[in-house]
Amino acid sequence: MSRKVTQVNRDGWVFDVVDSGPQSAETSEIPVVLLHGFPERASCWTGVTALLNEHGLRTVAPDQRGYSRGARPQPIRDYRMDELIDDVIALADALDAPRFHLVGHDWGACVAYLVAARYPDRVTTLTTLAVPHPAAFIRAMPHGQAVKSWYMAFFQLPKLPERALTYLARSGGGPGRRFELYPGYCEYLSREIVDDGALTGGLNWYRAMRYQSMRSLADAVVRVPTTYVYGDKDSFLSKAGARGCAAFIDAPYEFIVADGVDHWMPERVPELIADAIVARVTSVPN
Repeated sequence: MSRKVTQVNRDGWVFDVVDSGPQSAETSEIPVVLLHGFPERASCWTGVTALLNEHGLRTVAPDQRGYSRGARPQPIRDYRMDELIDDVIALADALDAPRFHLVGHDWGACVAYLVAARYPDRVTTLTTLAVPHPAAFIRAMPHGQAVKSWYMAFFQLPKLPERALTYLARSGGGPGRRFELYPGYCEYLSREIVDDGALTGGLNWYRAMRYQSMRSLADAVVRVPTTYVYGDKDSFLSKAGARGCAAFIDAPYEFIVADGVDHWMPERVPELIADAIVARVTSVPN
């Protein structure tokens, strides 16, 4: 597994990949795959992966479906969860990695839980940020999550979300820079997502939610060692959902509350996230 991977082909779709760190050292034999959320891409992990590489870990972060220029299908059905899961397995296969450590933030966390639940023989450890297990997320809806998730219904509308987010990106966050969610966020959103043509693909993850069976989420128990990191200032995720995550993990589990931290943990606290990943990765034999 010494070959650096820059692109992965699955069914004619070409995914861009950031592959960094040692390529042949013993500690890199099991790579760490990192899945980004919305509206971001592999570059959001830069601060985290640099620290993981210093620990001798090979990190592999893809621009996922809708974000990679060569993997932006038009049909919304092509963004359903089964496709997103299979994209991750195709990446692992391209790495010649029978097993891998998996990390996910936001939407990437949702995908990561389901990959781990479906492929416990492939996923060695799981570390998730912000978003709890999707079944815990749904169970928390009557307990404060529904209010925090108002934007999810909006993002499923045609065209209007693209217009709104393009305006916010190019206006620096709107009046009073209210939506400048972290320093440099709107510039990042404009450059990496809007100008690059990735916005509709990213929004299609929300639009494809109609194809997801809620029962399948409840049945997706994770049986690999898991760490879940929740920022207690997250405006999008409820404490009820965060506390409920443990019910869907049947394996060694650690729940870390990042005090004073909001949703954007890879950018805000890369050291904390890297430490959590290293602790989880090293908790099992290589």
